[in-house]
Amino acid sequence: MQVPKPVLFLALAALLVWGTAAQDEAIKIGVVDIDQAFASTQEGKSAREELQRKQREAEGKLQPMIEEFRSMEDDLQQKRFALSEEALYNRQLDLAQKRNEIETKMKELEVQFQVDQKRLEGPLLKKMLDVIESEGKKAGFTVILRRGASSLLYTREALDITDSIIEKYNQSS
Repeated sequence: MQVPKPVLFLALAALLVWGTAAQDEAIKIGVVDIDQAFASTQEGKSAREELQRKQREAEGKLQPMIEEFRSMEDDLQQKRFALSEEALYNRQLDLAQKRNEIETKMKELEVQFQVDQKRLEGPLLKKMLDVIESEGKKAGFTVILRRGASSLLYTREALDITDSIIEKYNQSS
């Protein structure tokens, strides 16, 4: 049996409150929007620009295939009634083959994009998490939560430490 995430989150929060209350320490909670922080750092911006460039290159590779497919499709529509059954059937097969080539190329480019994304963003995300952990320890946070997490429904704006994390991240670069 798997425990639902909200129940697990509440249990964790209760343990934190109970554990810190027993030590007579104040509970200090922070919230970080990792996506915003990542997008706001110089390295994050560079990674996003690189990914956008790679996406444009991929689209450039795909566009001629799509144009050829459309041309073949238009030609088939114009000559549909003038072609013999066999010629019509062969052109339809050629069109289906071209569609399959496009779909295969799209899947290949999508997988390559995901690999490139992980290769570019992975180390930066690890560094971001290291900065969050380091700053959390230095500032004495009991817990730092991720804004946008499915179990985080509401936080006061005063708890948000995203700007501080962005600043520390850029300083560590």
